[in-house]
Amino acid sequence: MSTTITLNDIAQKLNISVSTVSRALQDHPRIGAHTKRKVVAYAKKAGYFEKKFGHVLGQETNAIGVIVPKISYHLYANAISGIEEVAEAYGMHIIICQSNESYEREKSLVKQFIGLGVAGLLVSIAGGTKKFTHFETLKNRGIPLVFFNRLCDEVHTDKVVIDNFKAAYEATEHLISVGCKRIAYLGGPEGVQISNTRMEGYRSALEHMELPYHEGFVAHCSFDRESRMTQARKLLYAPDPPDGILAFSDQIAISLMTAAKERGLRIPEDISVVGFNNEPVDELLEPSLSSIEQPGYAMGREAAKLVLQRRKDPYKVIDRKVLSSHLIIRESTNKNKR
Repeated sequence: MSTTITLNDIAQKLNISVSTVSRALQDHPRIGAHTKRKVVAYAKKAGYFEKKFGHVLGQETNAIGVIVPKISYHLYANAISGIEEVAEAYGMHIIICQSNESYEREKSLVKQFIGLGVAGLLVSIAGGTKKFTHFETLKNRGIPLVFFNRLCDEVHTDKVVIDNFKAAYEATEHLISVGCKRIAYLGGPEGVQISNTRMEGYRSALEHMELPYHEGFVAHCSFDRESRMTQARKLLYAPDPPDGILAFSDQIAISLMTAAKERGLRIPEDISVVGFNNEPVDELLEPSLSSIEQPGYAMGREAAKLVLQRRKDPYKVIDRKVLSSHLIIRESTNKNKR
């Protein structure tokens, strides 16, 4: 095979037009699935991707793609370190992109990774994603896919998560143990599956402890600051505000604390707050923030292992790794509150 393989070479070999080859490699909707699979399979076999993207990949399809909502999130920074450690041990590289919580960007990134011929893809789903057909395209191409942290049940593939139901249950139970009786939940976007799972854990804890569940004490927000603050104020400026709140993330918890101070509520005397992710800033806040510690580094390692295992054995049983988490208690839920 020539070391300068081109689209024309592929077209001649498969007896189709150059434009069809080009569109197939870009996952164009006008090209049939059978033709796409045939073109991609031959392009990989012939080394087309290595020749075109060699300056990125270094060697034969030797890269794993990673898509996270935001690299700046502490959880994902740790996860990327774990992914990189495993990838390097297997002689692989990683290409990291962020969706910025956008469905359209996430869909575009998946398409680009397909074009690059990556060996697998690790994804934590964007807050704006409610359709999942772009992930099915990966599976149809035979590209291993692993979801970590944020996922969806609509796509049957390997996953790495914590027990979000249990974590939220235990956090709510802790709020009850320090004397809270009107407990609210401020979640992420309703389309984010783990946010809804945490809400179920919160509700279950209330029911188990025979405390009332009020629909008005449940709210959802986007991940931008304006949305977080708007929903925090709606909860805290109510005539009879909650005295305890479980937040989907530390960023949302910090917005709640800001809104509470703005309204003149004391933390934890008037209201206790628990977040998720245990961000480094939590210890520096006044008061410091109680939060669920998530094993980001271990999550990244396990996700990378799964994608490499799937690459080696495409037909192995689908795996769902559930990692442990635990509550870090700080001043925002002072245990002496009564």
